Amino acid sequence: MAKLHFFYSTMNAGKSTALLQSNHNYLESNLKTMLFIPHEIGNKSKGKIISRIGLEADAVIVNKDYDFYKEVKNTNFEEISCIFIDEAQFLSKHQVHSIGKIADDLNIPVMCYGIRTDFQGMLFEGSQELLAIADNLKELKTICSECDKKATMVVRIDENGKVILEGEKILIGGNEVYKTLCRKHFRELTKLI
Repeated sequence: MAKLHFFYSTMNAGKSTALLQSNHNYLESNLKTMLFIPHEIGNKSKGKIISRIGLEADAVIVNKDYDFYKEVKNTNFEEISCIFIDEAQFLSKHQVHSIGKIADDLNIPVMCYGIRTDFQGMLFEGSQELLAIADNLKELKTICSECDKKATMVVRIDENGKVILEGEKILIGGNEVYKTLCRKHFRELTKLI
């Protein structure tokens, strides 16, 4: 039976790189895959999953109304060996249930990669549901930008490097907007926990 996998971490842990490497392994074995990316990132990346080290692959851009199960079932799904979803934190609860149904009913493994929490330490909807129902959970690790401990949190910073505590939940950006931290430094810098 196929499984629903969730690979999670903070930023800069190599999630997209790991996804692209796994996809490459399937393709090298002449197996067919499908790649998806939520519109929050996909519109900016022009439908590509892009890693910070320069790897990239084309992906289907999906919005909140996209029904993964319905759309995959309407393809030649018997030929698909694996489904990959980058930035899975942006999925809705319904979409996570839909990809779980793909694993259960269509017997296709689904590999989701995403961030667990936002800049205020709150779970994203997609991450929360994946943590609840995924068959396998795997943390990809990186280190705190303030010490050598494992980073588990992320903060949003302004152009001067000052921590920002309020704002929209979603703001797309890289190292110029976010900084990875361990829980201790997140607590000290934000006072949110």
